[in-house]
Amino acid sequence: MLIAIMVAAFSTYLAVKGLKRIVKIELETALLIGLGLGVLSYLITRPIIARQSEGLENRNKSLKRLFVIPLVISAALLSFAHGANDVANAVGPLAAIVHAVEIGDSAGKVDIPIWVMLIGAFGISFGLFLFGPKLIRMVGNQITKLNAMRAYCVSLSAAITVIIASTLGLPVSSTHIAVGAVFGVGFFREWHMEHRIKLDLKKQKTGKTVAAAERKRRKLVRRSHFLTILAAWVITVPAAAILSGLIFTLLRLVFA
Repeated sequence: MLIAIMVAAFSTYLAVKGLKRIVKIELETALLIGLGLGVLSYLITRPIIARQSEGLENRNKSLKRLFVIPLVISAALLSFAHGANDVANAVGPLAAIVHAVEIGDSAGKVDIPIWVMLIGAFGISFGLFLFGPKLIRMVGNQITKLNAMRAYCVSLSAAITVIIASTLGLPVSSTHIAVGAVFGVGFFREWHMEHRIKLDLKKQKTGKTVAAAERKRRKLVRRSHFLTILAAWVITVPAAAILSGLIFTLLRLVFA
């Protein structure tokens, strides 16, 4: 089912955006295409996964073998969505500047030169190469513990969210969305564990309660990182706006 959702989402997005230069496809038709390919992928992968599951123990470690290829594909889909939104966020202002310099006027829609898109692709790749490892370690290890299945859910949910935002023309942050997905997985694990403990105590009818120290120990999301990242989300927009205004004012004073 998870693979079918991934195929359906990606197929719908490609039908709406990727094929529009060849043939115009309405959203309703694209949804039907995505639904059909999703059902087809479900029918194809169900016997394959059933065959791979034979002889595996009912443990989390067994999921690693089942989620290896889907995890790689979902990560590639998230990278595709990342490029469709974050690179566009960076390239958009540059394209507007190039258009204003060449034409001498502003417009609601401009043609984007290939070299501008190449700069955006190179910039995000080089930035990831230089500064990405620290952020990767933070998101992948320090917020909550991720295994193959949890990482797949994070990649898939983040990719679908970014793809929907890109389709609607909303300039969102793929990084914020991915981190939010990691928090979602972690908080759901906490809720599920608490719910399971309550059910076990109810079945045993012992009337026991879990001590506060034990509850704190069982927190699966690091609250310090959660508060830090939440503060960064709030600060980012006004900080960037103030810095941009200061740089613009300085340039006007220098070149006016």
